[in-house]
Amino acid sequence: MKDQYTKQWIIDNSIEICSQYENGVLTLRSLHYQLVGLGMTNDIQHYKRVVKAMIDARWDESIQFEQFSDLDREMSGSTEYSPVILDDEIEHGKDQIRAWMNHYSRNRWENQDYYIEVFIEKKALQGVFTKPCRNWEVALGACKGYPSLTFLYETSLRFKAAESEGKQLVIIYFGDYDPSGEDIPRSIDENLKRFGVMVHIDRIALMEEQVIEWKLPHAPAKETDSRTANWTGLGQVELDAVKPEKLQSMCNEAIQKYFDEEKYGALIEEEETEREEYRRELKIYVQSI
Repeated sequence: MKDQYTKQWIIDNSIEICSQYENGVLTLRSLHYQLVGLGMTNDIQHYKRVVKAMIDARWDESIQFEQFSDLDREMSGSTEYSPVILDDEIEHGKDQIRAWMNHYSRNRWENQDYYIEVFIEKKALQGVFTKPCRNWEVALGACKGYPSLTFLYETSLRFKAAESEGKQLVIIYFGDYDPSGEDIPRSIDENLKRFGVMVHIDRIALMEEQVIEWKLPHAPAKETDSRTANWTGLGQVELDAVKPEKLQSMCNEAIQKYFDEEKYGALIEEEETEREEYRRELKIYVQSI
């Protein structure tokens, strides 16, 4: 069925939306929801229009290829082939030495009460959450739906190590508003308990009150989800429907409430005192080799 949301309408509005974000922050799904916010119908047919329009827009250079992230298809490692130039490597080595001489810092969370990790339901949104987590020096994990037992076992080892140092354990969780999105935190908690880890799971989004307050577009919950029959929610809403900058702000606020600024100030004072000794010892070592 033809309507006003043509390929050109999608491209014109997408160019404006994309201009507001750094490369790699937006996914095609989050772009779709921003177009829905401008009036476009929220269904699979229109999402397919967005995908096709963005293929054409990137080939004709209206939008950069780097604009969207696709973390589910990342490569691991690289194949190096450039010739090594000795003079360049010497300069690089000097840069590294200068960097080491000027770098000394204590771990941001070492004297804090909490050990925190941020879990997100979808790997596709990792680009959105990377910046706040990196700024706070907090681990970020993508569950990709229900996390595997291997993922949770490795999580339990990290949390047990932190607990042995006297830390209180917290997972900050972001997921869809749908039967599975609401159930995943329960599953994580249950399995971590079986591994012997008691952790507080702070579910930040998406919640029903947020869906209502922010007037987020929703669709019927998936019939293929076995939990749908017993679910009384409003309808399925993907986390991608929330603007990236809002998700980043929510992540910042969620982490900040566990962070003691006074303790951090004391840590920075120690860091300043120790930095001179660090530089002095490195200079002595470099002169000795």
